Formats: sequence, structure tokens, C-alpha cells
Amino acid sequence: MNDLSLWLIFLLLGLATTLPRASFIVLGNKVALPSRLQRALRYAPAAALAAIVIPDLLVVSGSVTPLNPKLAAGFAAVWVAARWRNPWLPFLIGMAVLWALQAMIKA
Repeated sequence: MNDLSLWLIFLLLGLATTLPRASFIVLGNKVALPSRLQRALRYAPAAALAAIVIPDLLVVSGSVTPLNPKLAAGFAAVWVAARWRNPWLPFLIGMAVLWALQAMIKA
């Protein structure tokens, strides 16, 4: 592969990531998305967060482990977040559960 091909690939990848994002800014309200797509896009942030967090909760030492301290701490944090609207409490309870379970496993 020569240098020109490499630069062409960089340019095309840059356009492929920039154009879809810029289209919402450039087009603005001139083009309306279908209502079904707008409803589906409301779930995109939650889906992206789940795609980042769930593998970290399930994978321990390179293999999927459904019963592990991280997953239990994640469930505790979600339960606390659903029960109380305090933004710090899920973090505190989740970390407390994680540390307690890790200490019990080591003992």
C-alpha cells in the first residue's frame, strides 16, 4: 500500500464519520426525520451506555461470568437509582457492594 492510498483511506474515513454528524447541523429543520425514527433515536443514549457497561459487568478475566461481584454491584446500583433519585447514592451503594463482595471472596 502506498502513501496515496493510505491518505485516501484516512480522508474517506474522516468524511464517513463527519458527514452524518454534520448533516444534522447543516440541514437543521429543513429535513425532518420520520416520527418512527425520532422515537427510536430517543433510546440511542441508553443503548450506547448499556453497550459499554454490560460487557464490563459480565466479563471477568476474559470469560463471561454471570455470577460475579461486579454484576451484583451493578444490580444494586440500578436498584438504588430506581428507588431514590439521589445521583450519588447508586455510586456509593454500588461501590460498597462491590468492595464487600470482593472482600468476602478473598477471605
